[in-house]
This record gives sequence, structure tokens and C-alpha cells, in this order.
Amino acid sequence: MGKGYYGAALMLALALGGCGGKSPEVAPAVQDDPAFAQQQQQWRMQRYQELTAPDGWTTLVGLHWLEHKAHYIGRGPGSGIRLAVGPDKLGMVSRQGERWSFTPERGVPLSVDGTAVTGRIAFNSDHDPQPTRIAFDEGKGQLSLLQRGQRFALRIKHADAASRSSFSGLEYWPGGPQWQVRARFLPHPAGKTLPIVDITGLTTAMPNAGLVEFQQGGTTYRIEAIAEPGAPLFLIFADRTSGHGSYPAGRYLDTEAPGADGYVLVDFNHAYNPPCAFTPFATCPLAPPENRLDLRIEAGERAYHPPKESAP
Repeated sequence: MGKGYYGAALMLALALGGCGGKSPEVAPAVQDDPAFAQQQQQWRMQRYQELTAPDGWTTLVGLHWLEHKAHYIGRGPGSGIRLAVGPDKLGMVSRQGERWSFTPERGVPLSVDGTAVTGRIAFNSDHDPQPTRIAFDEGKGQLSLLQRGQRFALRIKHADAASRSSFSGLEYWPGGPQWQVRARFLPHPAGKTLPIVDITGLTTAMPNAGLVEFQQGGTTYRIEAIAEPGAPLFLIFADRTSGHGSYPAGRYLDTEAPGADGYVLVDFNHAYNPPCAFTPFATCPLAPPENRLDLRIEAGERAYHPPKESAP
């Protein structure tokens, strides 16, 4: 490949550097096909930007399960839930029946969607149509409510998180065009679900519209898809590299909705690590037994190794 492409890729990397003053460390997609390499490099840069955005997965600094009907939260010693960042007293989270609310501490500047919070507000979870995200520390911090089964938790993000400023970049398997497979989509009966266990041990029945079937090395493999009928597919899989160069719990992959011909492109070069590979404060679904492949997929993201000073 000519020097022009690599020069352009380097300039793009430098231009996108904005995470703690560091330039993104993104392994170049080295392939004989310039168009393929450029496509992969663009995907990798977008992936890096999403991870290191001011509210990306590398900004998580806390996950606090709510065990009572009311919790005072803040960084100070008088708070029932101690935050790693933020004001000493942030406010109170309370539950009334099936709904939660948030009451701010007087004098603490907070906002939701740019509007100042001056009194008690409804606190919607990520399962509600419009989740509530409370901004603090001049917008650098974010407080949100998660629901996992019957349990609720507070998730805290902060743009100044050490896990963001010291993010060491992504590494990739060699991959190649041979890992772009045309898979046949085999639909399931309407309403079928698949039990998916997350890293907290919770099992959730997720919509399972069908599976993708593909061949590699003369062998046929299948991956059950998480999706509603007619929608894009979300694949959670583990393979022979899991725990041996790839994240042990498996990886994720997104595809477009199956075409009218019943086929879909599955690009394993775009297999990516779940959020739990970067932070201990995420709740990630794990690969079901049906999606554990007897195949080494040497494409997509390798396991992430944080710098020692920022490792949890």
C-alpha cells in the first residue's frame, strides 16, 4: 500500500486526538486491498471516538445498587452512597411505588438536557422511553438510573475519569476480507426469546428473531441473533480466541437487517469488546452457550490491557 494512505491515516489520528491530550492509538488495518484497509481504518477510528467521547464507556467511574427507598448521594462522608467524583452533597434519590425521583441539594448546579434542576424531578431509568441524565460539574459528570430485572442502580460518568485520560488504545487481530462472510439468516417463530445472562448474574429473555448461518474453512457455524423481526442484528459470541488473546467473556458484533434474499453480511473485522472490557462499572450481556464457536476468529478487537496505574 502506498505511503499516501498511511499518511492520511496518521493525520486523521492526530486530528482526532482529544482525550487527555493523547492521540488515539489505533492499529492500522494492513491489507493488500486499499479500499478494504481504508474501510476498516475508518471503522476503527469511529470506534475509538465513541469509547473516548466525554460520555463514552471509558468515562464510567461508579455503579451503585439502590437497596433502600431513599439514598443521599455525594462525595462527602455524610452521604449514604459515596461518589468517586462530584460535590460533597449532590442530592437524594427516592422511590415512590414503582417510580423514582431525584431531589437536588440546595445550591448545587445541576441540569437535565440543558435545563437547570432546582427542585424534585422524576428520575427515569434506561428502560423508560426518555431516560433522565443529570449533569453536574459543569456538564463533565453525568448521573443516570439503570434497571436490571427488579433491581435499580446509579451509573456515574465523568469526562475527567482516569480510565479515559489514560486509555491505551485498541489492538486488533490481523483479520482480512476472508472474515467478511455472507451469512444466511434463518428466522425463528414470532415471539421467540433467548435467555441471556449478564455479568451480574441476571438472566433476561431477549428477542431472538433468528440465527445467522455461515461457512468458514468448510465447516458450518451458527450464531443466534438478538433482534426483533426485520431489525438489525446484535450478535454476542465467544470463540477459540476468547481468553486467548480476545476478551474472555466474548465479543459483540452488529449487522444490518437481513436482506430480502435472506442473507446478511457478517464482518468479523468489526467484532468489538463489550464495555466490561474497559470498566468494572458496566453490566454486560454474555455469550449464550449456543454462540460459543469451535473456531478461532482472528479478526476484530483483541483483549484490552489498561495501563497499570489505571487498572481497577
